[in-house]
Amino acid sequence: MTSKTIKGARLMNLRLVATIVGLAVSVLLSAIPAPALAGKTQNVVLIVSDGLRWQEIFTGADPTLLNEKEGGSWLGEPELRKRYWREDVDARRALLFPFLWGTVAKQGQIYGNQLKGSVAHVTNGKAFSYPGYNEMSTGYPNDAIDSNAFGPNPNASVFEWLNKFDEFHGQVAVYGTWDAYQRIFNESRSGLVIQTGWTLPPKAHETPRNALLRELYETTTRFDDEDVGNSFLQIPLLDYVKASHPRVLFVGYGETDNWAHQGRYDLVLDSAHRMDYFVHQLWDTMQAMPQYHGTTTFIITTDHGRGGGLTEWKEHGIEQKGSENIWIAVLGPDTAPLGERTHVAPVTQAQIAATVAAFVGKDYRHDAPKAAAPIAGVLSGARD
Repeated sequence: MTSKTIKGARLMNLRLVATIVGLAVSVLLSAIPAPALAGKTQNVVLIVSDGLRWQEIFTGADPTLLNEKEGGSWLGEPELRKRYWREDVDARRALLFPFLWGTVAKQGQIYGNQLKGSVAHVTNGKAFSYPGYNEMSTGYPNDAIDSNAFGPNPNASVFEWLNKFDEFHGQVAVYGTWDAYQRIFNESRSGLVIQTGWTLPPKAHETPRNALLRELYETTTRFDDEDVGNSFLQIPLLDYVKASHPRVLFVGYGETDNWAHQGRYDLVLDSAHRMDYFVHQLWDTMQAMPQYHGTTTFIITTDHGRGGGLTEWKEHGIEQKGSENIWIAVLGPDTAPLGERTHVAPVTQAQIAATVAAFVGKDYRHDAPKAAAPIAGVLSGARD
């Protein structure tokens, strides 16, 4: 044999060995049992605060933006610092997010503090809203979704999938400030209960409370025709929960992203703080109801991150470095109280869909094999 022939034979052998090893690994992986499915959880709520950075979640207010020049604040810096600044980082983030750090961090888990070796990120390569919502709700990215104006989502979400089961049918809902959720969750195909934007569903017999809310919707000067304010969403959301008792619920709050795009860091902080209050209010409302008490899990996250520094915090996307980084928090009866996760394997936005299903005892990946695996560390019995 020539040296070239010998090398060629060795290369073929190496490729054969690699193929055999690869097949063996695939067989072994397929033999690993799926993470344990539902324990005590019977209801699950996925909550998103649009475009809220991991930096604010884990370190609180950014001192370089607490001013008019870089932060665009209309509120004087002394007052802004009084509201949201403390020297100690733990005190500072708890001041901004009292429920997240006072309850979720003590009774659940939070991923995404890159300063402590915890990474949560998107996999869609876009780092803006529609691709993010598609990824978290379907379990995988779709490269064709390249605009927030993209039409009805061709991919069925885990919410649409769950709605086909008898025990969940008619009890899966989407409540969000952004009217694009109608396309993201494909309202015409999915059959989900969907309340978004500035449109309230008609009611045959309106109470005075309903009539007042409708008047506010119709007469308030709109900052954005596509996006109602968070507080306007909260009222019909709580009414729906109390009256209809959904089993699976998506809630989307949009103000944190809107004010960042406007360059108003003072209002980013205000809306982030109030979002924390709204989540707390929803949690307390549900825990006070026998249908939800001790059997409900909240997953709280964001659809994308943002850029950093003195200017790029206003925007997000592949051109703004760091926009792919997010955070994920989980609170519920099956999630071990491990608090802020540090030095753990990365988690992704794509894992959220299967995690939602796993909490209520369903194997989403059985019917959606492209979906990422659930986040094992938050499921029943996991204490990694």
